[in-house]
Amino acid sequence: MAKELVVLEQRLLERNDTRAAELRRRFKEAGVLVVNLMSSPGAGKTTLLTATLPALSPEPAAVVVGDLATDNDARRLCTATPWVRQITTGTVCHLEAAMVEEAIARWDLTQLRYLFIENVGNLVCPASFDLGEAARVVLFAVTEGEDKPEKYPPILHRADLVLLTKSDLLAPLGFDVQRFVASVHRVNPKVPILPVSARTGEGLAAWLDWLRVLRGAWLSGSDERVRARLQLPERVNHEDQRS
Repeated sequence: MAKELVVLEQRLLERNDTRAAELRRRFKEAGVLVVNLMSSPGAGKTTLLTATLPALSPEPAAVVVGDLATDNDARRLCTATPWVRQITTGTVCHLEAAMVEEAIARWDLTQLRYLFIENVGNLVCPASFDLGEAARVVLFAVTEGEDKPEKYPPILHRADLVLLTKSDLLAPLGFDVQRFVASVHRVNPKVPILPVSARTGEGLAAWLDWLRVLRGAWLSGSDERVRARLQLPERVNHEDQRS
């Protein structure tokens, strides 16, 4: 029985990967950079996007939102862009390529420059499913603690960027940035890490710069993820983070 379940899972992932590859081809042909945002619930994906979308203007950006229930996040994002689609998954803890394909079916992708996929809040299941994205961005909130990354290693294995959200709470919570960086890099030594705060604006300019540079690299056919542009210094001065 266990062997049969493994075979079924492999077939499911293979079908998903095939569909994701076709989506990726369509996105690139249309000139759209697709970013898959993944995090635990409450890490700040929607809040980040409410700050990101207006800042990208006049470059048109769309969002596909995945949630188990409600369209609360989609309604929030509608104030920032008319290009929003909600996927309600019920009991499914991740998005799949077929869901994304259906959600964007009526969109003219050539009118877009960016598409953000706000995945279901979960640090386990979404790691296994390719959605046709050009980049994976994983969010960890300061409120989750410094050792969270090592508890969920698969989510980091293919990450192109880690955002440390709610950075305005670093000082009040006594968050140890060096410990967090070490936790991330024990899983993925090369992924860049950027502290951001949608409340204060910290890190948003660098985040937008990363998106724009990555889009250029993606469309030119380069595999370079411009990681060096956002690498934290090897020694992060924790006292500076508190100032």
